[in-house]
Amino acid sequence: MSAPTAYSRTQIVLHWIIAVLIIGNLIFGEEIGDAYDTLRDTGVANYDLMTLGHIGAGVLVLLFGIWRLGLRLRRGVPETTGAGSALTDRASAVVHWVFYALILAVPTTGLAAWFGGLHEAADLHELAKPVFIVLIAAHVAGALWHHFWLKDGLLDRMRMARQA
Repeated sequence: MSAPTAYSRTQIVLHWIIAVLIIGNLIFGEEIGDAYDTLRDTGVANYDLMTLGHIGAGVLVLLFGIWRLGLRLRRGVPETTGAGSALTDRASAVVHWVFYALILAVPTTGLAAWFGGLHEAADLHELAKPVFIVLIAAHVAGALWHHFWLKDGLLDRMRMARQA
């Protein structure tokens, strides 16, 4: 199977939905820690708006992440532009696969902690926050580097679909 020349509309939409959900949970997810501590200490779950929002966004990240990974494996992704070095291409691939791993693992550990009472899963879930922040920063920096320094059109592939 030859690599597509651009991401599909579905891949692009899923990318941005997942990004918004993750960033939203990173920004507004602090209250879930207090709710989890209360659940752990008292056995009573607090399902306020922030808690439901965090859990719901996490479930959506997991579902959309599975869908997106399936599309990637079935349809493929555009090849690298060749404008960077072998090292930057490898770094990009590693960042993308770590993102996929986190997109699947972080909601899973959150659900295991909240609904399964697995405290080790809660610890892993919390450790993911700084990893996500560093990966997002690297991802954005790489995209901007391609767009403004290399001017290779890489960023355009995730902004607009050129084929279905």
